[in-house]
Amino acid sequence: MPFDSAPPIVRLANVFARPYENAVATARTCYSGRGIVTEDEVSGVGLDAQAAALRAEQRDRIAASTYRAGHHTILQHAHVQFAIDRVSRHFVWSFLHAHPFYNSEQTSQRFVEVRPGHVAIPRLPGAARAIYAGAVDGLMEDYRALNELLAPTVEEAYFEIFPVRRKRADVWRRALQKKTQEIARYVLPVATHTTLYHTVSVLTLLRYWRVAASFDTPAETRVVVGEMLRQLLAQDPMLATLVQSPLDAGALPEQRALDRLAMDDARHASEARAQAQALDAALGGRTSRLVDRFASNERRVAEAVREVLGVGETCLSDDEAIASALAPDRNALLGEALNLTTLSKLSRALGHAHYVFQKRLSHTADSQDQRHRMTPGSRPILPAYLGAEPDYITPTLVRAASDAAQSRYRTAMDRAWTAIDALARLGVPAEWRAYLLPNAVTIRFSESADLLHLRHKLAMRLCYNAQEEIWQASVDEAADIAALEPRIGRHLLPPCGVRFDAGARPICPEGDRYCGVQVWKLARRDWRRLI
Repeated sequence: MPFDSAPPIVRLANVFARPYENAVATARTCYSGRGIVTEDEVSGVGLDAQAAALRAEQRDRIAASTYRAGHHTILQHAHVQFAIDRVSRHFVWSFLHAHPFYNSEQTSQRFVEVRPGHVAIPRLPGAARAIYAGAVDGLMEDYRALNELLAPTVEEAYFEIFPVRRKRADVWRRALQKKTQEIARYVLPVATHTTLYHTVSVLTLLRYWRVAASFDTPAETRVVVGEMLRQLLAQDPMLATLVQSPLDAGALPEQRALDRLAMDDARHASEARAQAQALDAALGGRTSRLVDRFASNERRVAEAVREVLGVGETCLSDDEAIASALAPDRNALLGEALNLTTLSKLSRALGHAHYVFQKRLSHTADSQDQRHRMTPGSRPILPAYLGAEPDYITPTLVRAASDAAQSRYRTAMDRAWTAIDALARLGVPAEWRAYLLPNAVTIRFSESADLLHLRHKLAMRLCYNAQEEIWQASVDEAADIAALEPRIGRHLLPPCGVRFDAGARPICPEGDRYCGVQVWKLARRDWRRLI
């Protein structure tokens, strides 16, 4: 076990009863003239011993041959759900949520107070362990102090929006606390533990194990994924015939690329710093910027709409075609809570417009941004950015808070990087030093999206209740698109704006979480917020 702290907890919560035989049954159904093939037929239930043995031989032959040939969709039917506790948020960001094919529900640091002791502590030698543990304790105290120091600024901003609530301030203490926690969490280390339900297909779990040596958290990944796989095989031992051993780290493309570059740590850190500075300069103080797109996005969407409807341009102009798919008063599905657009032929025309953004977010914001799995990003190998200089995001609320709050925030950042530097001088591997990075550490990356999925993401994240940085990135992205493609950009709205245009009621879908601002009445240039 690579940790001195309490080990991860993995529990198989739900699983298909017979995933191996289910996969073979689905494969045989493809070639069945009799219709659906059942798992009992695959295993030979009800047959005599000789016939059952032949049926089992056929089952295993089909399983092996389809697996070797890459016909893996048969392994996507069976899903496994795990209840996972005491894993680091760094591991979740680096591995569990770094791909499209999963579903998770994770405890939120925005809404749940983090208590001391819930942090991954790697097994380090005496002096290094003392430095690591001391930094963790200090960051936890910084978190507690910031919750108190930010409270006056949060309270003033909150009651400016809801002046009537000031008369019963005690009733709203919990709401205020959530606002301070949302920002105070920036100083917590990415080693902080989290709890989640995590559901994947059997195929995805087999893939997890094969690339368990991936950056950035290979030791923790081996422990957690190894236990996930062990529990699945205990449920269905026949799956063991399909399990491949993990690839060596040196066989993975990231490590191979680094090996060919043959840089020492100092030069690598220098290169990473120069790369970061170049991206920051290009952003010019923004959170996100549009760097590429199809030049004919509007035309392409319009053509696709006409193809769906079977009409020509003389019958349906580009303006009308785009509005048919993207205007909420024309496409009522945009006002639905279920996000039905991928099931609509007309709405799918939006999938032909494409955009690429460069972004700059904190680790904690990107942990939420990456949950939009249909707007994929190329996120960095984080240990490569372990420079000596602190590199972090400062939330707007901290910049607006008291001098004491700002000073405590800077102290926390200095504390983290000072400890990381001390661990480096003691020879602690970058893998473990990265666990001490604060949630505020800067993540720079490129992200791509088609309009179908970007529109949905913006409709969620332009909400004033969205995490601050993702909200700001969404504002930047909507503005960039609107400047170049006004017929598309005018319809990139927050959820209340979409619902207002669609005639859906209530206009705000958040209920008692209503932000207090009638955003649907505001022009884009007037979108701004503090909390």
